[in-house]
Amino acid sequence: MTSDTAQHRSAAGPRGFAAPGRVNLIGEHTDYNDGFVLPVALDMTTRIEAEPRADRTVTVRSRMNGAEFSFNLDESDPAPRRDWSDYVRGVVVMLQRAGHRLTGASLVVDSNVPTGSGLSSSAALEVSVGYSLVRLAGEEIALPELAKLCQKAENEFVGMRCGIMDQFISCCGVAGHALLIDCRSLSTRTVAIPQGTRIVICNSMVHHELASGEYNLRRQDCERGVELLKPAMGEITALRDVSPEALEAHRDLLPETTYRRCRHVVSENARVLAAVDALASDDPWRFGQLMVESHASMKDDYEITCPEIDQLVEIALAQRGVYGSRMTGGGFGGCTVSLVADEAAEDFERALVEGYHAATGITPPIYDCVAGPGVREITPRG
Repeated sequence: MTSDTAQHRSAAGPRGFAAPGRVNLIGEHTDYNDGFVLPVALDMTTRIEAEPRADRTVTVRSRMNGAEFSFNLDESDPAPRRDWSDYVRGVVVMLQRAGHRLTGASLVVDSNVPTGSGLSSSAALEVSVGYSLVRLAGEEIALPELAKLCQKAENEFVGMRCGIMDQFISCCGVAGHALLIDCRSLSTRTVAIPQGTRIVICNSMVHHELASGEYNLRRQDCERGVELLKPAMGEITALRDVSPEALEAHRDLLPETTYRRCRHVVSENARVLAAVDALASDDPWRFGQLMVESHASMKDDYEITCPEIDQLVEIALAQRGVYGSRMTGGGFGGCTVSLVADEAAEDFERALVEGYHAATGITPPIYDCVAGPGVREITPRG
């Protein structure tokens, strides 16, 4: 293992960079179908302390667990190692293939984004690493381009066929707002969170490993649905091109499971747009109802929830002052997100912790969400 040495450190000291995790308010598994999503960048971040090196080596050390690794920027045909280093090395590979001239660097990583919880710790790592290496090399990069290259790293190097949402919101988040993202055009619209409400995240402590297969299988189901619908609908390229009415008109072309997968995505796209209208109209009750409908669709049609997550949503919806609650993230564990009236939030959080512990024996962490900014340079830790 290569460690930092004095000759490789910068006399100016390290520079600091931070990229946020995210919570998706509504719009699950729509991003890789060219659809619509409504995430919020969190104030929980992955932070990098970065110093240039005189050689072509990148060293990475984790403050969370002390793990470290290193690699050479000129390594020919790098192959995945099937560990967390792939998220870093994959970003480097894609940046260099895109023509960015990176320099050797010593990186120290720290994060308070929970891993395996559906809050996009992987995207926060990818974006923070990519941004720090580009800026350390004295280059500039458009944030949408960085998001696309980080997504490509996860798709092609890590092997997780995620959509663009996680990396995009980590790059382009806007403090105090959710961001409606059109995942086809990458156009955006900022949407204010209603006054007097709070976004509360609850971690089920059930951890998933999306790259192991189920997430990719859902994507394959959607792609199969598009291919089977083409003879009747013409040259559609994604489920974004299918309306709820068209899907119902041609459901006989689809096997039952494929139909239900498609129905979730098509209906979820419609829910996202309705949710934006609800927020713009300052109607948290309508927004909350759409969250509930989204969860039911993920549970019954997409089949990506689990008993613990369903239990959390059931407990949440029984509390006073709760507008809506749903699973957030890729699924198979992770977190729920709830929209709660400010004055009810403290009682809500206590009831959620007590109820979930009584049902499962697990004490779940609760996170009050503050909508933060996207990736940025920060003052490094002293």
